[in-house]
Amino acid sequence: MGTRITTEILGEVPALSAIATDLPVTTSWIRGGDGLIGFGIYSKKTLIGSTRFTDASAWWREERSKFTIENNVHGSGTGPILFSSFAFDENEESELVIPEIIVGRKGDKAWLTWIGDTPQPKLKKYISEPSHPALTYSQGGLSDAQWMERVEQAVARIKSGELEKLVLARDSVIHSDKAIDIARLIQSLESEYPSTWIFLVQNLIGATPELLVRLSKSLVTSRVLAGTIRKTGDEARDLSLAGSLAKSSKDLEEHEYAVRSVAEALSPYCSSTNVPDSPFVLHLANVMHLATDVTGVVNESATPTDIFTLLSALHPSAAVCGTPTEKAKRAISELEGMSRGRYAGPVGWIDARGDGELGIALRTGLINEQGNGARIFAGCGIVAGSNPADELAESQAKLIPMRTALATL
Repeated sequence: MGTRITTEILGEVPALSAIATDLPVTTSWIRGGDGLIGFGIYSKKTLIGSTRFTDASAWWREERSKFTIENNVHGSGTGPILFSSFAFDENEESELVIPEIIVGRKGDKAWLTWIGDTPQPKLKKYISEPSHPALTYSQGGLSDAQWMERVEQAVARIKSGELEKLVLARDSVIHSDKAIDIARLIQSLESEYPSTWIFLVQNLIGATPELLVRLSKSLVTSRVLAGTIRKTGDEARDLSLAGSLAKSSKDLEEHEYAVRSVAEALSPYCSSTNVPDSPFVLHLANVMHLATDVTGVVNESATPTDIFTLLSALHPSAAVCGTPTEKAKRAISELEGMSRGRYAGPVGWIDARGDGELGIALRTGLINEQGNGARIFAGCGIVAGSNPADELAESQAKLIPMRTALATL
């Protein structure tokens, strides 16, 4: 008999981010009140190398084989859950975590999963007083001026025909005089950015608006974001800006590359795909994006396609890398002046049935080992019409979510 995994329906529970147990919060995937939050660590695995997606699939399959699952709830996201946070580059470390306790919610249904023969764990209400940390900031790999120079170099490479699009990221370092309360940070991000996915895996935390892949039975969905404009806070002005974004040749060009890369990656694994003719404008708290939802039906062939296979095909998309992919990856390593780590990599969860949701780790911070600081990231899509000053302003807008959330703890 294997390790016992029990899933039971719950009665009325508070918001997922307001729940605590005797174990620390270690994982989350929350959007609009629905999702999953995990406590403690039952098992974890670090992966590196070009086979990290197939290695993750094999490890999850091996771990599942050890479980005796008693699931009285059923449905996607119930039972044992694997949380995954993959590095952008295959030569950096990716992290897999199976929490000891998981609370899930979808609409008016909530459930609890725990590992082991212990009685059902008690849930508590998370209570914390604001700590009002004093934050100091330092530059990351490149200064603002240096990063704009790299944008100019990227534009020159694009105009020469070497590339069609390149995504350049930058980082900033934040130091706090107090320990960062991760549970409170999740609450802050959820409150400010309810239409994004609030994720946490191995100290990588963020609020991403971009869903790389959702697999539900045989239906695949990928939300592509590319093309950004900063909000002003004036409703009439922002409506006008949304209209200009939807007509911007530079942003539409950037968006087309990203959509095309996703559709082409999914095509070999799907019997049919649907790509809308034009994007919609996604309104977030501080920015607006051009967005397209690409959908498909997984081909029921002799060789089953799991979510890790789809991840391997989709990552890195043009939205976080560029086009052509291999040339863009080389240009990133030459121009960015930093290590991305797990920023811009796939992050999310997979259940025992193979269903799952993984976004792209954007609007992200990596909490340091001491727990008193974070490295935060932002990236911009560069095309022939890009202006370095505009791209700098866009990157600063994308750093705001993590900066603001940390400042309001």
